[in-house]
Amino acid sequence: MDVAGQIQVRLAALDEASAIAAVMLKSFAEFRHLYTDGGFAATALRAEEIQERMREGPVWVAVLEGRIVGTASAAVKGDMAYIRGVAALPSARGLGVGYEMLREAERFAVSEGCRRMFLTTTPFLSAAISLYERLGFRRVEGPDDLFGTPLFAMEKGLKS
Repeated sequence: MDVAGQIQVRLAALDEASAIAAVMLKSFAEFRHLYTDGGFAATALRAEEIQERMREGPVWVAVLEGRIVGTASAAVKGDMAYIRGVAALPSARGLGVGYEMLREAERFAVSEGCRRMFLTTTPFLSAAISLYERLGFRRVEGPDDLFGTPLFAMEKGLKS
C-alpha cells in the first residue's frame, strides 16, 4: 500500500505531548531489553519531557488517517540542527514516516541557516540507521554512551 503521499507532517501541539509519549514508548518497546534503564528513559520520553522539548525547538508529528504515527524534534545549536526523538509506530514502519519527518527536519535546518544536521542512535536500531544513511548521514565522532546504552553519532552536511 502506497501511503507516503497520505502522511502529513506538521508541528505538534502542546496538548499532543501524551500522544507523542505513547508513540515513543510503543516505537522503542521491542528494543527495551537492549537499553539500560537510564538509556530507555532518555529515549522513550514522558509527556512533560516532550513539552520541555517543545520549548527548545520544533517537535513534529506524522499523521496518517487522523492518527499520530510518528514524531521527531530538532534543536538548533550554533550552525547545527540536532535531530532527536525520531520514532514511528511499529505498524507504520516502512510507510515513509521516518523519511517524511527527516525531510521536514532538513527543511527546518536549512531555513534556520544550519550547515549540518546531527543525531545520535544506538547500534541495534538497524532500520533507522539504514534510513539515516540513505538520507546522507554518516558516522562521526560523538558521544558513545547513553546512560550505559551504546550510542554513536551521525551527521549530514547541508547546502546553504
